[in-house]
Amino acid sequence: MEKLSIIVPCYNEEESVKLFYQEAERVKAQDFPDIEFEYIFVDDGSKDKTLEEIKKISSENECVKFISFSRNFGKESAILAGLDNASGDYVTLMDADLQDPPALLKKMYDMIKNEGYDCIATRRVTRKGEPPIRSFFAKCFYKLINHISDVEMVDGARDFRLMTRQMVDSIISMREYNRFSKGLFGFVGFKTKWLEYENIERVAGKTKWSFWKLFKYAIEGITAFSTAPLIFSSVLGLLFCLIAFLLILVIIIKTLVYGDPTSGWPSMVCIIVFVSGVQLFSLGIIGQYLSKTYLEVKHRPTYIIKEKNIVFSDKK
Repeated sequence: MEKLSIIVPCYNEEESVKLFYQEAERVKAQDFPDIEFEYIFVDDGSKDKTLEEIKKISSENECVKFISFSRNFGKESAILAGLDNASGDYVTLMDADLQDPPALLKKMYDMIKNEGYDCIATRRVTRKGEPPIRSFFAKCFYKLINHISDVEMVDGARDFRLMTRQMVDSIISMREYNRFSKGLFGFVGFKTKWLEYENIERVAGKTKWSFWKLFKYAIEGITAFSTAPLIFSSVLGLLFCLIAFLLILVIIIKTLVYGDPTSGWPSMVCIIVFVSGVQLFSLGIIGQYLSKTYLEVKHRPTYIIKEKNIVFSDKK
C-alpha cells in the first residue's frame, strides 16, 4: 500500500488543528481509500494549547505523529523537520489553517501518477482578504527575485505541494542553515506543474506573518539565491567614484579658467551625508551576506526537539 505523508507546521494553531485533521480525514475516506495517510504535525514552539490538541488527535489515531520544538525556530525549520521524518512515497506540505485545501490532494495525486510529474505545486491567483500593501510588496518581491536570481519563483506560490520521494530526498540533502524553501524547491528542479486556485481565508485564528516578518523573509530569499545586491553595491561605488572625479575636474576648470572660487558649505555637507549614506547602505548589503556565512560556519542545528512520538532518522 502506498503512503502519503502530510507535514503540517503549527505555531499557535490550537483552534485550527482539529478542523484540519477532520477535513483531511474526510478527503482520505472519500478520495484515498487504498492509500495510507501519515500525519506529521510539527509544533514550532507554540505558546497556546496547540501541542495538547495534537496529542489528543494522536491518541485517537496512531497514524498521527508529532514533533515539538524546544522553542520557536520558524516555519522553515518546521518544514525541514517534517521532511526529515516523513516516510511516505509521496509527501505534501500544508498549513493547519485550511488555506491549503485538502480537497486538492486527489487532483494533485492523479497528476503525478498519470502525467509523470515529480511535483504538483500550488499558487494563488488572487489575494482576496489580504491587506493591499502586503499584496503590493509581495508582487514587487517576486518581480525582483526573478530578475536577479537564476532560480524561478512563481508569484503567489504556496508551500502547499505534493512531491515524490526522490524530490523530497533531494531537498533534505541540502543542510544549509539559512533556508528559503520556495527557492530550494526550484533549485532542485524536477518536473513541476503549477495548480492555480483562488485565495482561501483562514478557518480560525490569526495570521502569524506580520509585515516585518515577511520583509525579513524576503531578505532571506534574496541573499540565499542571488549575489546581485553585492554587484549592485560594487557598481554603485564605481559610479560615485566617476561622479567625484568629474566634479573635481569641473571645480578645477571653474577655478583656473573662470576664477570662480569654490564655495557653498551647505551643498558640500549634503553631498558628504549622501555619499556616507550610500557607503553605509553598501556595507549593510555586505554585512547581510557575512552574517549568513557566519551562521552557516557555526554548524548549529536547524531545530532542537523537545518531545516527539516518532522514530527519527539520523539527519540533523
